[in-house]
Amino acid sequence: MGTWDIGPFDNDGAADWCGNLHDADPAERLGLIRQALRQAAEETGYLDSREGEQAIAAAAVIGSQLPGAVRLMSSYAPDFLTDGNRLEVPADLPALAVRALDRVLAADSEWVELWEETNDPDAAFAVVRNLRAELHRPAA
Repeated sequence: MGTWDIGPFDNDGAADWCGNLHDADPAERLGLIRQALRQAAEETGYLDSREGEQAIAAAAVIGSQLPGAVRLMSSYAPDFLTDGNRLEVPADLPALAVRALDRVLAADSEWVELWEETNDPDAAFAVVRNLRAELHRPAA
């Protein structure tokens, strides 16, 4: 597992995905986010860890764009967002992100299995659960 910390962008899969998102044409970025979320949310078999990592990163991007959200500070997040740019998030994406995170946290997820092999899986699980809660909170 190419993971160095528990944050949503702190692994090879998420960092690579964020680089691709940053490099993409701005008109294509929401499509890439939607694709990462759907890939996880709609997986009916075993969920690969890389798909889980990308879904977590995509969900964190969506969460960062919601009203009242804290600006992304991770050096591994997409640069266009850490530079202060914004995305217009369609109303359906937070719910899709919640579904994707639920799938990542399911029993047949490699992401879960890999974290369960570590000394402190609860910290990583808490990051995803907190992100899920932020995405699921009612708009102010």
